Parts: sequence; C-alpha cells; structure tokens
Amino acid sequence: MIVEKTNSIAVKSKRFFEEIGDMTYFAIRFFKEVVTSPFEWKELIRQCFQMGNRSFLLVGVTGFILGLVFTLQSRPTLLEFGAVSWMPSMVSISIVREIGPVIIALICAGRIGSSIGAELGSMKVTEQIDAMEVSGTNPFKYLVVTRILATTLMLPLLIIMGDAVALFGSAIVENLMGEVSYLLYFNKVFDALKFSDIIPATIKSFFFGFAIGLVGCYKGYNCSKGTVGVGEASNAAVVYTSMLLFVIDFIAVFLTDIFFYI
Repeated sequence: MIVEKTNSIAVKSKRFFEEIGDMTYFAIRFFKEVVTSPFEWKELIRQCFQMGNRSFLLVGVTGFILGLVFTLQSRPTLLEFGAVSWMPSMVSISIVREIGPVIIALICAGRIGSSIGAELGSMKVTEQIDAMEVSGTNPFKYLVVTRILATTLMLPLLIIMGDAVALFGSAIVENLMGEVSYLLYFNKVFDALKFSDIIPATIKSFFFGFAIGLVGCYKGYNCSKGTVGVGEASNAAVVYTSMLLFVIDFIAVFLTDIFFYI
C-alpha cells in the first residue's frame, strides 16, 4: 500500500514538472513568434475588442460591489477607533495596490481563460488547427500569439476601470452614510495615492494578463481528443491560472517591498 502511494506521488510529480516544462517551451515559442512576421494585426484587434468589450460589464459590476462591500465592512471598525476620516485613504490604497488587481484578474481568469481554453480546445478536437497547418497558415501565430497579446494589453485597462468604479462605489457609501462630498472624498483619495502605489500595480497587471492568455492557450492548444477534453481544458485553464496569479502576486509584492518601500 505504501509502495503504491509512493509510486502515485512520483508519477504525479513527474507529470507536474513535465507540464511546467511544456508550458515553458510554449511561452518561449510565443516570444519567438511574436517578433517574426507576418503580424496578425486584424485578429489582434478583434481579440482585444472581444475580450475588453465582453468583460467590461462584468468587471464594472464586480468593481462597484467590491467598493461598496469593502467600505461597508471597514466603516464600523474605523468608527470604533475614531478614524473614519481615514476611510478614503485606506480604501484607495488597498484597492489600487492589491484587492482590485487580484480580484479583477481572478474574474477575468474565469471569464477569458475558460473561453480561450474551450475555444481552442474545440478547434483542436474538430481538427480545425490541423486544417490551418495543411492550408499553409501558422495556427500558433494566428490563434495563440494574438490571444496572449490581447489579454496582456487589455487586462491592465480592465483593472484600471475596475479600480475607478470600486472607488466610486466606496464614495457613494461615504456620501450616504458619512455625508462626505464626492469632491472631498476623491481629493483625499488622490492625496493618499502615490506613484509607488500605482506603478507596481500596473506592471503586475500586465503579468496577470500574460498568465491568463498563456495558460488558456496552452490548455486549449494541447487539448486531448474528444469532447470531454474540451471541458477539461476549460476547467484546467481557470484552475491553473488562478494558482499562477497568486504566485505572480506574491512575487510582485515581495519585489515591490524591496524596491519601493524599503
């Protein structure tokens, strides 16, 4: 029994490291293809529109509720300590630095990552990718490069929009419950925020977008045969991306503390 468990752990560990190696090779191939012509500009613009436009409402609603809930939960504690005047500063720094980028990236991982995995997986199963290769088209450049670039470019914009909507939701709560004017609230917000808060959050949002596109394309492009494989690729894209986002966020916070706050 112990030997079987040991063998099972060894097999799973081997598969895990093999998949990391395959994904690394997939990423290296992306960087090679992205700098070589021809460039699929029309497909890139279409993917940017699809990912940004279709995620706009979801990100906006998520950011608005995030601002409302975070302010409502924090206000009683700050009132207890007589520090309710710090609400705009605390909410703005928390949302811009950490909560906004991570939550919105996770939402986009579920929305965009699963969509990419399912779309490319279905194309793999129905042999559309093979047909593109036979016809002389580079499917990797057309399908993978454009999608990874689109997620890398669009996610920072979605995060900025989500942060702005979240701060507006927080301002509404403060205006209704604390009788704080919108002008005063946002003056305190901009007084509290610094470039050392905005720049690291913006930089890591590009890495979040790259991770979402990379994992989604990798799982869909290497989908196993059969309709079951499409569902597995879509599900694995969300799970793997969510784990990778937390790893990237940890590294980003660690480096930010070293270079900006020490």
